[in-house]
Amino acid sequence: MTRGDESDTTARSGLEALQVPGERTAEPKKRVAYFYDQNIGNYHYGPGHPMKPHRIRMCHSLVMNYGLYNKMEIYRARPGSKKEMTAFHTDEYIDFLSRVSPDNMDSYSKEQLKFNVGDDCPIFEGLFEYCQLSSGGSMEGAARLNNGSCDIAINWAGGLHHAKKTEASGFCYVNDIVLAILELLRYHPRVLYIDIDIHHGDGVEEAFYTTDRVMTVSFHKHGEYFPGTGEVRDVGVGPGKYYAVNFPLRDGIDDVTYKSIFEPVIQQVVDWYKPGAIVLQCGADSLSGDKLGCFNLSMKGHANCVAFVKKLNLPLLILGGGGYTMRNVARAWCYETGVAVGQEVGPDMPFNDYYEYFGPDYKLDVKPSNMDNANTLEYLEKIKQQVFENLARSKGAPSVQMQPVPRDLNLSDDEDLDDPERRVPQRLWDKKVVPDNEFEESEDEEMNALNGARYAKSVRHGRVTKSSDGNHSTRSQQRNRTTVDALPAAATRLKSSQDNLAGGESSSNGAHPNGGSSATTKKESDSTEPARDAKIEKDGDIVMGSDTETLAPNSTVPAESATNTTSTSTTTTTTSTPSTTTTTTTTTSTAASAPPSSASTAPAPAATSAVGGSDGRDTEMTEAS
Repeated sequence: MTRGDESDTTARSGLEALQVPGERTAEPKKRVAYFYDQNIGNYHYGPGHPMKPHRIRMCHSLVMNYGLYNKMEIYRARPGSKKEMTAFHTDEYIDFLSRVSPDNMDSYSKEQLKFNVGDDCPIFEGLFEYCQLSSGGSMEGAARLNNGSCDIAINWAGGLHHAKKTEASGFCYVNDIVLAILELLRYHPRVLYIDIDIHHGDGVEEAFYTTDRVMTVSFHKHGEYFPGTGEVRDVGVGPGKYYAVNFPLRDGIDDVTYKSIFEPVIQQVVDWYKPGAIVLQCGADSLSGDKLGCFNLSMKGHANCVAFVKKLNLPLLILGGGGYTMRNVARAWCYETGVAVGQEVGPDMPFNDYYEYFGPDYKLDVKPSNMDNANTLEYLEKIKQQVFENLARSKGAPSVQMQPVPRDLNLSDDEDLDDPERRVPQRLWDKKVVPDNEFEESEDEEMNALNGARYAKSVRHGRVTKSSDGNHSTRSQQRNRTTVDALPAAATRLKSSQDNLAGGESSSNGAHPNGGSSATTKKESDSTEPARDAKIEKDGDIVMGSDTETLAPNSTVPAESATNTTSTSTTTTTTSTPSTTTTTTTTTSTAASAPPSSASTAPAPAATSAVGGSDGRDTEMTEAS
């Protein structure tokens, strides 16, 4: 066997081993809390800047239209406060971020140099509010993991791992990851941080470089690449020595080789360190085709890391990070949200607010390219053995002296903020999780639409159905299937009613666009009859529709007595043939005046009309006179 054949066989066997939840094995049910603020996509770093918060809104649109929101609780996190941010950052730095703006930035020229703000980290409108939303979701996700209200917390707006204690770096201003880990350390003696961003997580490593309560593990591109740190010999100092793990990689690593190093290293770290909680930074710039990246991971290869960490059955905080090809970032994070809730999504993409972004294939998939993999098996094995040796030099799971737990972080789930005018507040809708044995769509279409779910109007009956799933019908549709069954009989009665009411009179009004003719007949008649109780003996029932009350053929309807009553009915009928279109409009007015004692029973002719509404819906009307 040649060397090329051997590598192909290894690649095939490795790809067959790639496995995500929902494909082969059943995963234990996890309680997932998802944090999203609709304003996060409004912020813009500036023209030409690669970092675009809009990608988070695109991801959320896919999450909604795939129906993943039914499997998790959705929260709008409370923005982080200046006091909470200063748990890590200095007061002077946070105060600067809260004061500076594009309007007054010229008066802060010295501070911009001091805090490394200006080039990669520009000053834009709403900068501090953006930092508040990003950090607030991560801190609240950690707090909910602490109090046991969820097993997995997701904040795709977080993961800004480059920010330092006193300066901004690498598009990051406030290090929400450090703030979230500090929140987890209040309850857990040890926390494991895993970084699969293509850039080294230098800000998080630097924050915990001297402590053994946090172990940082980073898989990143090393060499002449930002930020230039993260060599394998960078293992920490003092009490934190050997509690920082770095796995430097070269260009072009693919799914198989990444899996061959990620899983054994993480498994060894977990067995040795025994963390109480895990924070996973899922930077999507390690995907193939990223504008600033040079790795060759597919979407499923990237998601395999999430699936493996999820199987460890530890409290898990999943965060975003880098990623500069917006359509691929949205795809990957949506797919990994499905991995977290245990639901397979794709490959077909539902219609959503940003459907045009995902052309030309419109699929939920990021495929690897044919770039060369510079990571040889010998190189990867050498780095892996060195990492294992460094772990063996550490003291394993360090003990922590028990102390009283400080006051919990204030959560955003505040009943006092509920709208008293709403029967079911938005807070309860967001916390609703649809059970697995629920086979019908819920009737909260309005709430879902406000949260970003797209809906398609049913052209035939005006029903609302989720465009992401055409196999399910709403409860309203199931109640109105009788109307569908009545259509053939209604069409037959419509023709006979036309003949009776039109009287055969017609007038030509012009030519049809397709070469046929169009005729309109109008007949008006006024008559006075004694009022009587009308009873129509039929076999059907009254069918309740969405817009009108529809009388199905063969139905029984008691007509009430009327005194001095005037009724007007208008019937419009359009009949189309391949060459001719005929429109008939009939207006009938009847004035009834009679003593209440007079009564008679007689069958009344029924007129059925199909009127096409301006919104593309068909409304059936049947009137008895």
